[in-house]
Amino acid sequence: MKNAILIILTILCVSCNKNQKNVSETKELTIAEKIANAHGYVHWKNVSKIEFTFNVDKDSSHTERSWIWEPKRNNISFLADKDSIVNYNRTKIDSTKINLDKSFINDKFWLLIPFQLVWDKNTTISEPIKTEAPISKTQMNKITLTYPNDGGGYTPGDAYDLYYGDDFLINEWVFRRGNDENPSLANTFETYQVYNGLKLATEHKMANGMNINFTNIKVTVK
Repeated sequence: MKNAILIILTILCVSCNKNQKNVSETKELTIAEKIANAHGYVHWKNVSKIEFTFNVDKDSSHTERSWIWEPKRNNISFLADKDSIVNYNRTKIDSTKINLDKSFINDKFWLLIPFQLVWDKNTTISEPIKTEAPISKTQMNKITLTYPNDGGGYTPGDAYDLYYGDDFLINEWVFRRGNDENPSLANTFETYQVYNGLKLATEHKMANGMNINFTNIKVTVK
């Protein structure tokens, strides 16, 4: 009986040691991954198509662009109007599509910035600090996302100060063109909605009354 008890205790101890080793070997998530996951990044692998309209409203002025993106195939469709659709693939962009692609990248970036944090590998992300957010004037966590001067896409050298809560949801950002010390713009992230697991901010309000917002969002998964 004593031998049996000793064997059981030995097995339990070995099991405990293995569990402790597994826990210690679990990779700590980066801040970028924590923010992305808070916005539903775990579901992105299932997305076959995302549709959205990017709107800019100020006073009586309104402009909009509507897109369909198939990320697995890298196909883009721009809905110019009810009777006109421009299709292209991002792996085969020619000079006639550069300006259109710049618009797509801009609009996608506004919608999916939490995911860009993990998608864009050539960027630098600062260590988080606690500081006052520029619009709400409340204490939030802040990181700075900076793009390189070379190989930084269509807007090399730009920087974004992202302000987020303890739940890792982005609440505000400051955009600084060319990493200038002075903000180019500051706006909110609000009216969060969930689309097949993706938690997206659908409104970005600015102090000058401008409102960038998204409508007609549809996320198709497989």
